[in-house]
Amino acid sequence: MGVAGSVEEELAARAAVPFEAIESGQVRGMSPWVAARNLLKAGRGVRQATRLLAQFRPDVVFVTGGFVAGPVVLAAWRAGVPVFIYLPDVEPGLAIRRMSRFARGVGVTFPEVARWFPGKAVVTGYPVRQEILTLAGQRDLARQRLGLLADLPVLLIFGGSRGARSINQALAHALPELLLHCQVVHISGALDWPTVEMQAQGLADELRPRYHAYPYLHSEMPLALAAANLAVARAGASTLGEFPALGLPSILAPYPYSGQHQEVNADYLAQRGAAIKLPDSALSAQLAPTVLRLLQNPTELAAMSKAARSLAQPTAAEAIGQELRRLAQHG
Repeated sequence: MGVAGSVEEELAARAAVPFEAIESGQVRGMSPWVAARNLLKAGRGVRQATRLLAQFRPDVVFVTGGFVAGPVVLAAWRAGVPVFIYLPDVEPGLAIRRMSRFARGVGVTFPEVARWFPGKAVVTGYPVRQEILTLAGQRDLARQRLGLLADLPVLLIFGGSRGARSINQALAHALPELLLHCQVVHISGALDWPTVEMQAQGLADELRPRYHAYPYLHSEMPLALAAANLAVARAGASTLGEFPALGLPSILAPYPYSGQHQEVNADYLAQRGAAIKLPDSALSAQLAPTVLRLLQNPTELAAMSKAARSLAQPTAAEAIGQELRRLAQHG
């Protein structure tokens, strides 16, 4: 279940997973009239979820947070269906904390997160796609399949499913300098794609083959991650699982309007030596010198890679599956 027209609907369709739309809306941080309207949507969402649960008759309900999960969790709790929540981030938001009262268990990525859910937390790790796990240590293969040079460092830059304008703008400023030293795989997001295309055409002829720009990558994203020596990204939850799985060092610029969870995610990796954290406001000035310092210092980059790999938990998906089976069988 999810909101119509959302990213989860598109991903479910790509995976051939049946999808049912329900209504919901964000309340926290909204103006009073928007919050009131979204509360009405959530109320309708509870009724819609209740009907869907009665039709599907699940043994267990699995949710991963977000405002759409609230109506589903409440409907499942009322119906007596056990709920298992997975929290991907290092610190739970208000919605997860409230929903956890209605859950039988809460899966968390790292042991440090368990304190938020006494008696309910299960340390599972972050579930990573099998395509990523199988590419660990396969950098040459990944580069070959993406049409990249085998002997030149690869910098991967992306900003989440919709892109990140500040990252795109900082890269545009730094790109000619960076391309003298590395190849760049840039995933811009659809909104900035026309501008990015024009910038690519304006590059010098000798630099253009080193720049590989895409509005979005779907099945090729694991290849891009595996091919990279260094990534520049936001600090969404996937960085806590996918970067460690591949031992990928990173420069993280948390999205400043996402609450605090991206800040905490970035701090977690940075404090353990796996990443460098840059404020969003400092990207334009610090992106190029930080990238070049790391690419020109193989010892530091290798240490960051080792630190990232030490956080990997490749059996996380199985651990979550085991918890779901246990709840389905025993409630």
